[in-house]
Amino acid sequence: MATASDERAAADVLKSLARHLNCLNDDNKSARRRALEAVKRETVEQRLSSGALQELFAGLLKALLKCLSDPAETCRDTAVQILTGFIRAVPRPEDALPYLMPALAQRLGGKEILEPAEELRLALMETLSLVLEEVCGRQLAPYLDDMIKVLQRTITDPFPEVKKESCKCAISVAQSIPDHFHLQAESVLKPLLQTISHQHSQVRVSVTQAIGAVIQHSTGKNVDDVLSHLAQRLFDDSPRVRKAVTIVVGDWLLRLPDRYSYFHKLIPLLLSSLSDEIPEIRSLAEDLWKQVGSQWEKENEDDLKDKMDFLLPAPVLYTSGVERPGLGCRELVVRNLSKLLPAVGRDIGDWLVQTRVKTAQLLRVLLLHAEDNCTQHLQSLLTVLYHACADPESDVRAQCLESAKLLGVFVSPEVYLKLLLPHVEDSTSCSSASPWAPLMVLGSVLRGSSREALGPHLIKIGDTLAHPEVCQGSQQAQYLDQLLVCVDAVLCVCQVDCAVISLQLLKVLVSVQSLASQQEQCSKAEASVRCLCEAQGLSGACELYRQHMADLLQWLSDSHHTWTSYSIQKTQLEIIAGQSGPVVGEFLPALLPLLKSCLEPSRDPEMRLHIFTMLSKLLLDSSNTLDSQGRFAEYMELVLQDLLLPNLVWRSGRSAAAVRTAALSCLLAVLHGAAFPAERVLSVEETLSTQLISALEEDSKLARLLACRSLHSLLKLTTQRLNTDSLNKIYPELLKRVDDSSKDVRVEALKSLSSWFSSLGKNYDTQSCRPHLEFLFQQLLLYMDDPDTKIQDSVLEVLKVASEVDRGLLQQQTEAVREKQRSPEYCDKLLQHIHSL
Repeated sequence: MATASDERAAADVLKSLARHLNCLNDDNKSARRRALEAVKRETVEQRLSSGALQELFAGLLKALLKCLSDPAETCRDTAVQILTGFIRAVPRPEDALPYLMPALAQRLGGKEILEPAEELRLALMETLSLVLEEVCGRQLAPYLDDMIKVLQRTITDPFPEVKKESCKCAISVAQSIPDHFHLQAESVLKPLLQTISHQHSQVRVSVTQAIGAVIQHSTGKNVDDVLSHLAQRLFDDSPRVRKAVTIVVGDWLLRLPDRYSYFHKLIPLLLSSLSDEIPEIRSLAEDLWKQVGSQWEKENEDDLKDKMDFLLPAPVLYTSGVERPGLGCRELVVRNLSKLLPAVGRDIGDWLVQTRVKTAQLLRVLLLHAEDNCTQHLQSLLTVLYHACADPESDVRAQCLESAKLLGVFVSPEVYLKLLLPHVEDSTSCSSASPWAPLMVLGSVLRGSSREALGPHLIKIGDTLAHPEVCQGSQQAQYLDQLLVCVDAVLCVCQVDCAVISLQLLKVLVSVQSLASQQEQCSKAEASVRCLCEAQGLSGACELYRQHMADLLQWLSDSHHTWTSYSIQKTQLEIIAGQSGPVVGEFLPALLPLLKSCLEPSRDPEMRLHIFTMLSKLLLDSSNTLDSQGRFAEYMELVLQDLLLPNLVWRSGRSAAAVRTAALSCLLAVLHGAAFPAERVLSVEETLSTQLISALEEDSKLARLLACRSLHSLLKLTTQRLNTDSLNKIYPELLKRVDDSSKDVRVEALKSLSSWFSSLGKNYDTQSCRPHLEFLFQQLLLYMDDPDTKIQDSVLEVLKVASEVDRGLLQQQTEAVREKQRSPEYCDKLLQHIHSL
């Protein structure tokens, strides 16, 4: 209460201000401004007692409020400063509310804001904030309507600073008169939600904080209206905004009156902050979440008594340094998981990348809390993971693979394999654009499992991976990569236990190499083969193949009748034969019949071409492959009669010609390698010679070249053991090749003729065969006059060998043609050689 002295002092000041107060109605702007400055000087700037100021405030209030509508901005500004000064200084500012609040509402809360200057609007809002801070409790209740009108307009004000001050006022109103405010809260939310996406981050922070307070003191009906907006702010570029959302949601989970009804909607928002990129926000979210879990645990202590008294041991995962969530946190997630997962499944397919990434991070956090309770939701979880693992965004895939790994930690293999393996088997047969997704999930789930848990199920896993529909289901690089991931996961987790599925895993690795179009994948598969060897204590791949070669060949034999050029099995055979090294020589009884079937002339030419290419590689290194045991010669008749010679028979078409060339390559490797004894070759010499002579007429230069070399090798291999008829049948055809269009073929034909002369043994009667020798010498002497010096040199060397057969005849023929040749030089060299004998 003001004392008499206070009243007298106030009266004196008012009396001195009478002239200035009259000037407030003056038409002159300067006069009004000077009058207001005088009032300010004589009142709030003077050191008057609080009682005197209270009396002055009451006397000047109406005049000052009228000045808020002054046309001059400077006058309005000064009037606001005076009002603010009085409110700060007087002991009972609430006495001014009956006049002040309507004036502010009129100025700021109408359909159109009357105050045009944004700085003055800010000053008026600061005045309102000051009133809210100075005046407490129910004294504000009668003016709630006026405040709501003001806030509805100023929260959407164009000036960002006014927006922030308005949010501050909204928080103060909600906290000051909660009993009355909850009825009006909804009317403030609409402008707040319109402003929450403002371009200024600090405005978004203020709006978020205001929404938190408004909802906290509302009827609770509007939580759903704001959740989507707050969820969007979790993607905000500003860490301050995300931090504000985290604080608001955490506060709701702790203090919202009806929070139990909204747990399933609020928990995802707070848990999403556990994966924020800013450590401070993650730490804040962790602290709030622990508080929420602890509080819920205390509130539901009776329900949790059994679980608290008989706590189950933590899964192995938590021994690796991961902190296990508290019981209350885990139970909150478990009890709301059925409501959370549908939303997760929906949002993980959102068109926005950041939404999908956040959802994938949230899924991992949920599973970390749910632990073995994931089992009852496994089907829907796997469906979500299949979809997410096909996501083009690597961050989404990475998070979902971590989630899949957690399923392996918490769920029994007996359960997840029952659901997962059928999807793996069906993935390539369905029209899915991402057939590798189930394999990707399986690989991660297996990595999360323990060796003890997986042990009893290894055979089922191995059989599934080795199933033709799985290991040969797709040539897509991603699919093959995931096959390798699954094999590596099994090897990594089960190690030595993998011996029981060693064959199945080897089949998968061979299939991957057969289908791979990238060398990198082949290298990875070979590395996995080495890991498989190490897991079983084997010295290398040869030991592994020795262990399984019989089964692998049987595996291929089961389908060899249906092979075509497009069949993966032919490539599998190439890889098995190539990588097994000397082991292939131990299984000839099983391998050669398989080759015989594949090389039958009636089979696909392109497929036979592939098989011949593989066979030639093996034959070129026969001592380390087919003949590693020294027993390849025993199968000579089968190799020549059943594999090679039938494919040398002429057939029309380019493919058939290519096959004949490939067969000649293999035949040359056989004869050149001398793996077969001469006796065995002689038994098929007639047929062999016939086919080689026929091959000398091939259109392909390479085929003619190979035929010449093969005859050369045949003659060397059967030195002086061929009969006269066979020898006389060979030389005319070789002589034709000396006139070949290819220089290489001519040279090889001459080499073969040199071997032919060397092959003439005692059984060759030079007298009875003299016409043959005469013709041969004449033709060779003719070629010795060839324009190409290399041919001349080669012919000279052949005739030098021929001189050992019948030098008299050769000397006679040479002397007869010496004068006819362009240069007698080569004839002289030959005659000189004959005389030296």
